[in-house]
Amino acid sequence: MILTRILFAALISVCACADDGAKKTARAIEAPQAIAEPTEPAGDVAPMVEPDHVPKAVPRTRIETIQFPAEDGLLVTADLYLWHEQDAPFVVLFHQAGWSRGEYKEVAPKLGELGFNCIAVDQRSGDAVNEVSNETHALAKSKNMNTEYLAALADMRAALKLVKTRFPEAKRVAWGSSYSAALTLVLAGTEPGLIDAALAFSPGEYFAKLGESKTFVREAAAKIVVPVYITASKSEHKDWKPIFEAIASEAKVGFVPKTSGNHGSRALWAEFDDSEQYWESVREFLKKLP
Repeated sequence: MILTRILFAALISVCACADDGAKKTARAIEAPQAIAEPTEPAGDVAPMVEPDHVPKAVPRTRIETIQFPAEDGLLVTADLYLWHEQDAPFVVLFHQAGWSRGEYKEVAPKLGELGFNCIAVDQRSGDAVNEVSNETHALAKSKNMNTEYLAALADMRAALKLVKTRFPEAKRVAWGSSYSAALTLVLAGTEPGLIDAALAFSPGEYFAKLGESKTFVREAAAKIVVPVYITASKSEHKDWKPIFEAIASEAKVGFVPKTSGNHGSRALWAEFDDSEQYWESVREFLKKLP
């Protein structure tokens, strides 16, 4: 009898403990769980671009490769560098002949440090540089589309329109290298609503063999009213001087390096001992932009 009472009491104690444990478990499940704060992506990995109608500050690590259509339907590839808010001035970077958006792997981050967002564009006239293949060129070739210099105007125009549409509050600075430098000046003169300022590294009259006049770029330059910066290697001064003199804008700067310098935007690459003189001149021009 005593043994029975002891066993009965033990059973009641076990049930009570089990019931109390169940209640604790239930409370734990019902309690809201802590949500980890999102972390910034590591390195150059970045989230997708926010919809246009949701203006937000942009993390400094926001870099991604995008595509958008040119006016003839060809998809244009570009690297989008967003370090600042969406109303920050925007530099649209175009590469030289035979190259790709890889021309600006080193240049774009430095422009970011100066307060600019950037987009480096693969034009259909190009190939590869700095281990970056020109995807727009490859796609155009696969479709048997024209890949000559002048055909790249469609890609350049599309990039500028993309920035104007997606970042309407941002000033647009068009930046060209070699043949695209000349086309940047053509666009600045013929479609001023797309461009608020232009930088041209080694522009020239490159298009006579493609059916344009020998003064094609100069004629467009005569219509430019926005700020313009032109430079090149020292020996190329004679090639861009007539274009520079034709520019209507009073806010124009021409820079001739003290050393031999380099052709196109690669003049800014750190591997060249004289690159800093170019950067000093570029920084001074960009600092004075309205």
